[in-house]
Amino acid sequence: MSERILFGFHAVQSRMRQHATSIQEILIDRERVDPRMKDLLKLAEASGVRVMQVERTRLDGMAGNGRHQGVIARVVDTPMPYKDIHDILESDLKEPPFFLILDGVEDPHNLGACLRVADAMGVHAVIAPKDRAVGLNATVRKVASGAAETVPFIAVTNLARTIRELQDAGVFVVGTTMDSPNTLLNTKLDGPIAIVLGAEGDGLRRLTAETCDALVTIPMFGSVESLNVSVASGMCLYEVRRQRGSV
Repeated sequence: MSERILFGFHAVQSRMRQHATSIQEILIDRERVDPRMKDLLKLAEASGVRVMQVERTRLDGMAGNGRHQGVIARVVDTPMPYKDIHDILESDLKEPPFFLILDGVEDPHNLGACLRVADAMGVHAVIAPKDRAVGLNATVRKVASGAAETVPFIAVTNLARTIRELQDAGVFVVGTTMDSPNTLLNTKLDGPIAIVLGAEGDGLRRLTAETCDALVTIPMFGSVESLNVSVASGMCLYEVRRQRGSV
């Protein structure tokens, strides 16, 4: 088990609702007495979590450059139930496997937003490379608004090899690009699937793109040439759900 901090209302409240016993204590800005803070204090009391009032400067020091909103939780993590893709593929899923693969996303805000979208669309896990990509830091968890605690995040050493392992398990791997003749809307996405999106600005790396079963582009009807990776992930994951008849 390892100790770390969570900051921001969404992240802390989500952890209290889902796993209150993992919270060692919550530190709050003693000067903040607005309704939002009062709601958090009520939840903490109901959850049996200790709360300490401290000076804002202490919170600033703990959060670094993060926007803590006057609330920080010290938590102890327990191991996730899923350690790798095989744990998920071999578990008792209620539907075909559904993965989001992020190829080198370095912006923590984008990763946090992708996790939030993945949670909303019922993705079984988000997969990303360990190198040249952001991990689950405090900013990611805050932006994810609790989704980092519910969606398994699996960091892998070799992304191309992981893709091939998914393919061997019958998962159709679809990468996104700007210049494919195939579009998101005319590609069958209703079976076991992994959607792959590239890094901000660079897109998919060459080996990743070559390893995918298919490449598709998101139809664009306006003047912009590209989309933020979290926006693109939302569109792709929703289309999977639509084709599965979930929406």
